[in-house]
Amino acid sequence: MDKILITGIRAFGFHGVLSEERAIGQDFVIDVELHANLNSAIKSDDLSKTVNYAEIALVAKEVVEGAPFNLIEAVAGKIADLILKKFRRVQRVVVTVHKPQAPIPVEFLDVAVVVERKR
Repeated sequence: MDKILITGIRAFGFHGVLSEERAIGQDFVIDVELHANLNSAIKSDDLSKTVNYAEIALVAKEVVEGAPFNLIEAVAGKIADLILKKFRRVQRVVVTVHKPQAPIPVEFLDVAVVVERKR
């Protein structure tokens, strides 16, 4: 299985359990790993024979900027499910949602949830 990686998709959303997170919002960063057979695209050099990563990035951005979820687990799951629904060539997807400004009372670099879905 071949792989397409999209890392560092940035979007602003209002996800979180705390009322401050819902009111103020914060930045989220999304990574998407797509697994698909890309042989047709490789042989034909034709965009219609592959997974358009620009469209994938828009799905991730739209979910983050859309209706709020309490948990980033739900955000990641929604992104993964939509990708499998909209992009038939994708056989497996791994979505990582980073919440770099999570309300944690200690210094940290990142908090992320990784969700994997496959057909």
